[in-house]
Amino acid sequence: MSGRGGVLRDVMRETGTTQSDLSRLSGVRQPSISQFLSGKVEFSDDQLERLLSCMGYRLEVVRRPVPPDLTRSERRSWRLNRELSRELNQDRLQEWLPTIERNLQRLRRDVRGQPHLRNLEAWQSLIDNRDVLGLHRVLTGLDRMSIEMREVSPLGGLLSAEQRSQVLGLAG
Repeated sequence: MSGRGGVLRDVMRETGTTQSDLSRLSGVRQPSISQFLSGKVEFSDDQLERLLSCMGYRLEVVRRPVPPDLTRSERRSWRLNRELSRELNQDRLQEWLPTIERNLQRLRRDVRGQPHLRNLEAWQSLIDNRDVLGLHRVLTGLDRMSIEMREVSPLGGLLSAEQRSQVLGLAG
């Protein structure tokens, strides 16, 4: 197991600390500790630091770039959306609005189920608020939410055929 739960499990094993022991030491309820360990509930670095300190450890976070594990389709989508992000600013968003609004209407008519409907609402909010920074985050983000939002992107049809070909030629 990797991640915070794996770190917690490894230190508990090394120190011989049970879930009950850690609960008594930290004041965190044992069922919560169990959920952290199983990965059912996410917890922060601060929470992990607190639990580790009860066992005589501290947390050291090492930051390093890691290439994402994307499917071919996800990588192609990211590349196309990154190209849109290059061009995106307040003025360009204003120019794109008629196309984006038509695309949103079409998507609302055709799309069913979650998370797609929720993601369409998120797109609508970004567009309504003219949130260029938020749009840049979704267009270039590698987190699961950004990837899923791009699956129902209302920004289709904004790149020229030449731009698409150039980007997809790089995608391989």
